[in-house]
Amino acid sequence: MDVSRRGLLGGGAAAAGLAGAFVAGRASADEGGTPGTGDPTYAFRGEHQAGIVTPAQDRLHFAAFDVITGSRAQLVALLKAWTEAADRMTRGLPAGEIGPVEGAANVPPDDTGEAIGLDASGLTITFGFGPGLFVDAQGRDRFGLADRQPEALRDLPHFPGDNLDPARSQGDLCVQACADDPQVAVHAVRNLARIGFGTVSVRWSQLGFGRTSTTSTAQSTPRNLFGFKDGTANVKAEEAAALDEHVWVGAGDDAKADWLAGGSYLVARRINMTIEVWDRQPLGDQESFVGRTKDTGAPLSGGGELTEPDFTMPGSDGPVIPRDSHVSVVHPDHNGGVRMLRRGYNFVDGTDALGGLNAGLFFLAYVRDPRTHFIPVQTRMAKVDALMEYLKVTGSALFAVPAGARPGEHVGQALFA
Repeated sequence: MDVSRRGLLGGGAAAAGLAGAFVAGRASADEGGTPGTGDPTYAFRGEHQAGIVTPAQDRLHFAAFDVITGSRAQLVALLKAWTEAADRMTRGLPAGEIGPVEGAANVPPDDTGEAIGLDASGLTITFGFGPGLFVDAQGRDRFGLADRQPEALRDLPHFPGDNLDPARSQGDLCVQACADDPQVAVHAVRNLARIGFGTVSVRWSQLGFGRTSTTSTAQSTPRNLFGFKDGTANVKAEEAAALDEHVWVGAGDDAKADWLAGGSYLVARRINMTIEVWDRQPLGDQESFVGRTKDTGAPLSGGGELTEPDFTMPGSDGPVIPRDSHVSVVHPDHNGGVRMLRRGYNFVDGTDALGGLNAGLFFLAYVRDPRTHFIPVQTRMAKVDALMEYLKVTGSALFAVPAGARPGEHVGQALFA
């Protein structure tokens, strides 16, 4: 019986009553509505995967997996099981049909239980496929998918300034779990990893907090760990034409990868910030490096946060917005008009060997084609952006994110058709 996590605590008639109330609220819940508690839910199934244009939640648990089986049938079975579990968890239900405490005492439960009593918390679960799923590092086509690998799905190049840790890079599969409760996001990835035991193993994972982007016009612009507003010019969910142009893969983009139409590409970059060095820079220098004021986020050329920068306005020594400022270097006007939909998060992973904060930005961006929408921008940034003196990229990966799963389908089903 499907009962909510909160219902599991009550049991009996109370649990049944809560389950009935949940079902009655499903229509509004699938539209981002409120099934009884004021807690938002987002439908897992649909035209596109949730967790892309969904209003960015506050917490992240991201995991990349290696596929450790050579069986195509076993891989497909995992994707089917993951789809069902994700569909359930995003509705506030346990990962399995039985639940964490309702099964037999002599077998492991089909849900780990740490989300008992918690609501869906806006959970979204987004799946992606890495280059290694098609052809692995040894050149093997393990699952008969090599001829369906998108031309754009290749390991990202090693950019100037990258100091990549192989243990924090690449992966055959990825799971992005976002929620407004960290326990809910961790619970989602933990249960998917449990379900995948024997088929996949976790290659690396990353926890994130404090979204560093705005994916809806209804959201305020957050701040990164440098203290500046981040993602002011991000592609928004309300910009349908911009999404079609810059985010969603088109039906004719790649003849080999028609299965990816309606999906996107996900760039993941773990960017360490040299916090202690940055904190010793004068405020004026910090603002020059970024190209915006630290308080309101307005461009140095004046106006408010949403005012378009004037890169021609003269200052005392060249343009008032320096040419090597971050805003100038990555602005669409200087990159062929391309834009990204960013969904990054702050991270703090303790301290490093020297006692400095192991902290920074876990950069996530969805783009229509990384060859045109990310690689040229990142190359330019790595060479001339003044901020790069305070950044060190320690992890990197690229994934193809298929379109959403319709009722009765599993995620990525078109790839295996």
